[in-house]
Amino acid sequence: MPDLTVTLLQTDLAWENPEENRRIFAQKVESLTSPTDLIVLPEMFTTGFTMNAAQLAEPPNGPTTQWLLQMAEKSQAAITGSIIVQENGHFYNRLLWAQPDGTVYTYDKRHLFRMAKENAVYSAGKSKLVVTWKGWRICPLVCYDLRFPVWSRNTHEQSYDLLLYVANWPEKRARAWCSLLPARAIENLSYCIGVNRTGTDANTSYAGDSAVCDPQGNSIFLPANPDIIHTQTLSYTELASFRKRFPADLDADIFTQL
Repeated sequence: MPDLTVTLLQTDLAWENPEENRRIFAQKVESLTSPTDLIVLPEMFTTGFTMNAAQLAEPPNGPTTQWLLQMAEKSQAAITGSIIVQENGHFYNRLLWAQPDGTVYTYDKRHLFRMAKENAVYSAGKSKLVVTWKGWRICPLVCYDLRFPVWSRNTHEQSYDLLLYVANWPEKRARAWCSLLPARAIENLSYCIGVNRTGTDANTSYAGDSAVCDPQGNSIFLPANPDIIHTQTLSYTELASFRKRFPADLDADIFTQL
């Protein structure tokens, strides 16, 4: 199995300004000088974490979906992040996964952050997504999902090699973010990546703290600066070797998610 090269884009967001955010991220994607397999953007990367869904939601296959496909084709990499989508009378915090061949997968955030009344505005997703890309099985989730280990669980029915979180995680709760990312890697015997934003929006300050954790929970990347473009290569050989030496998944509890 080949290694997987992943590029993390951690930056500030222009509050409720999709065109400006697409412009900023287009510059970052187009600035990449080396090939990469996957580009990861934060949660709600076109708007910031807003409850103003009625004014900012896009339809399925709207302008940001088309923009992601253009970026995927230009970079010849998959690209992912979440935006606000309206479909069938409901608003969703929807992660989009776009590939160079024009394929788009979606995942609707399952756990909605009630402390910001996200659950009063958006509808919760009902199913996880596991994407096969470059031979790797990847499970992308969104922000608050990180706090729920059962939903994040690596199961035999939906196994994965990389667990991925896109986020707008506030600075005041950074300790939880920095603790839970390696915990998810350890308990799921997988790589775990979290991509968070920086800066300050209308409500909250964000410290970034994007990270790449190996299956033993070691941080193999932590950003030194708030605005970063970081590319990390993940070794499937090392992942498989560790799983063979430490097959804790064989002792996992058997359960069914309702």
